[in-house]
Amino acid sequence: MKKIGYYNGEIGPIEDVKVPMLDRALYFADGCYDASMLKNGAVHNEDAHFDRFWNSARLLKIDLSFTREELHNEIQRMVDVYDGDDGFIYWQVSRGTALRNHAFPKGAKPNLMMMLVESGTTSTSKEYKCITVEDKRFRFCNIKTLNLLPNCIAYQQGLDVDANEIIFVRDGYVTEMAHSNVSFLVDGTFVYHPFDDKILPGISMKNIIAECKKLGIPTEARALSQVEAMNADELICSSSSTFACRITEVDGIPVGGKDPELFKRIQDAVYAEYETCGK
Repeated sequence: MKKIGYYNGEIGPIEDVKVPMLDRALYFADGCYDASMLKNGAVHNEDAHFDRFWNSARLLKIDLSFTREELHNEIQRMVDVYDGDDGFIYWQVSRGTALRNHAFPKGAKPNLMMMLVESGTTSTSKEYKCITVEDKRFRFCNIKTLNLLPNCIAYQQGLDVDANEIIFVRDGYVTEMAHSNVSFLVDGTFVYHPFDDKILPGISMKNIIAECKKLGIPTEARALSQVEAMNADELICSSSSTFACRITEVDGIPVGGKDPELFKRIQDAVYAEYETCGK
């Protein structure tokens, strides 16, 4: 199978797997998720993604009814029937199944849903044209919740003007993107937003930080103002499928392009790390 669905142990073609109407994910988006690329039959950065997933569940007070090993084994069941070695793997948990009520349902068991589909990583040559959008999201951005409607609205706002990502700005400072992290090269230093409640702690961004340290490139956690960001030497988009790509335009103004050699060293390093997954 090329498109596999999973719900509480049931595996099948993604279009055949059904979700109960009373799953709290449907009417409250009451849950969290994580996702990664499958490379050579293995989940890229599985431990880091599991760490973030378990932390999201903890912050939402969802008591997971399975262990990390059990989740790994359920993902492996999907990999075993998947027709390929590379793809995109997504998993989410909701608080459970119960009649609609704002109160957390007592005794409800979390529901686990997953999918595994054919997908590749973003080409290193892709360049991002972005627009800035006021960050009106709530202050739980460090939790990878299912509440993504503000992100979707902002992303569509970009697509409507032929941008392929957006950059959120809160109180004059850049936070992150609709479904990516944004970081910068400033005077030879890799600068990224602190891992607080205003952004999701990106696994790919953490990989960039690790590779920078291996390369002897300084790193700094610091929020950049919109003006500073626009004048950075390089602006970088990163996500689970876009490890490090250049942002070349923001709000119709050319940006970056001032330190291509350092950017290329970082980009080559993070893509090379990905190629080792599963080997």
